[in-house]
Amino acid sequence: MNIAAAVNENFANYSNYLIRSAMFVYALAFLAHLAEWVFGSRSKVATQSAALAAARSAAAPAATVKVKVATSAGTTTLERPKVITRASASDRGIADGPGAAGGDEKGDLYGRIAVSFTVLAWLLHLGGVVFRAASVQRAPWGNMYEFSTTFGMVAVGAYLVLLALKKNVRWIGLFLTTTVLLDLGLALSVLYTSSDQLVPALHSYWLWIHVSCAIISGAVFYLAAVGTMLYLVRDRYETALVNETPQNAKWADIMSRLPAAASLDKFAYRMNALVFPLWTFTIIAGAIWAQAAWGRYWGWDPKETWSFITWVAYACYLHARATAGWKGRKAAYLAMIAFACFLFNYYGVNIFVTGKHSYAGV
Repeated sequence: MNIAAAVNENFANYSNYLIRSAMFVYALAFLAHLAEWVFGSRSKVATQSAALAAARSAAAPAATVKVKVATSAGTTTLERPKVITRASASDRGIADGPGAAGGDEKGDLYGRIAVSFTVLAWLLHLGGVVFRAASVQRAPWGNMYEFSTTFGMVAVGAYLVLLALKKNVRWIGLFLTTTVLLDLGLALSVLYTSSDQLVPALHSYWLWIHVSCAIISGAVFYLAAVGTMLYLVRDRYETALVNETPQNAKWADIMSRLPAAASLDKFAYRMNALVFPLWTFTIIAGAIWAQAAWGRYWGWDPKETWSFITWVAYACYLHARATAGWKGRKAAYLAMIAFACFLFNYYGVNIFVTGKHSYAGV
């Protein structure tokens, strides 16, 4: 028999203070990232154009057109280089931008300040989640408020891990801090639920396993989705650049600080492929837990159904990339559809649909 522990109101209040403090520091990180993008060097536009020109010149240096010329000594064959006026979209040869900083000292300084604020905010955020768990002595993801706060913490943590591994992902920072601020604001204003004990169905060690895997999977899917969205924007910019379409100087400056479209596409694919097995295990773990709690492995509950739809969507994306050779915009659209399914499963099912997962606290 499970005896519910009393709620520690002091720890619950500490958690709320820490989450609000984290939001304040995330806002500072957002402003620093914004300064990084706005005040970074604008000299990279010329560098980008030069890189494209070099790629064009190297595209076919040995391509020739033979021309026969009649002379008194006979017929002489001259070779004239073939003129290539446009590079193909699949072989643009455009190098990665140096990240959001634009490569200059001022932008890099703002970027380092932004990362420092992000680390501090994440520590406060982590403290808020830990105190929430301590206030009720259970996993801190028993309702939508707790899931949202933990989800944001894991997403930022994954970003910081990539930075610690020396990956060039600082370009995610502006979009990540924006999203986390929205996520925490929604959690505190709409989804907030006071610290309390769980319904009997959730008193299981599977809560630690199943839901934690779902949170980690969602956080990595989110980072991949940011890469995919930026890929779509950057790809359009590169297409216009290759086709010599006039570009707005301000947009060209911003686009030149992002990685190349091919790099963004590769980043999104690797993130999705990395976490897809964990999402598969999440669904399997949920089915095992359902058998223990409700006496059946699968009942087509709305949460189960949309988890499976999300799995199918990501499976189609990965299968298309691996077997059909889909890359670029077609694959990106599939990835965005898959992430939209995850978001609906995350918010829509819990808030608007009634089912066995309606204990989410909303």
